[in-house]
Amino acid sequence: MIEPFTDEYFMKQALIEAQKAFSEDEVPVGAVVAFKGRIIARAHNFTEHLNDVTAHAEMQAITAAAESLGGKYLKGCTLYVTLEPCAMCAGALYWSQIDNIVFGAADPKRGAGRFGNELYHPQTKITGGVLEKECGDLVLDFFKNKRS
Repeated sequence: MIEPFTDEYFMKQALIEAQKAFSEDEVPVGAVVAFKGRIIARAHNFTEHLNDVTAHAEMQAITAAAESLGGKYLKGCTLYVTLEPCAMCAGALYWSQIDNIVFGAADPKRGAGRFGNELYHPQTKITGGVLEKECGDLVLDFFKNKRS
């Protein structure tokens, strides 16, 4: 069977969400959750607007995907997120039992990867570096604009 949508396709959709965050003066991180080749959730960082430090793109996407599926577990789902999840988001993804996490740019300072894969569910497959440059450049541009 030919898979019509690739990791790059879904990451481009997450980048659209990240661009929305950028234009709303939020740290530009976007996420989508795919199930059976279809997007069931879209989200981006919303911490500033909600005044809520937990309103990361991944947390918003987990909630929306669970609502879409009608249950708390995200079995059979893949999260596409433009920046490597932090420890908080990795913990939430652990409890969601999501099958796959695909991220764009690594986050060596705050990313969960600095702990190895210990924070992720042992059955979750982690893939990094999909559209890494595009994802990373958006974050760099955001903070460059903040400093100028």
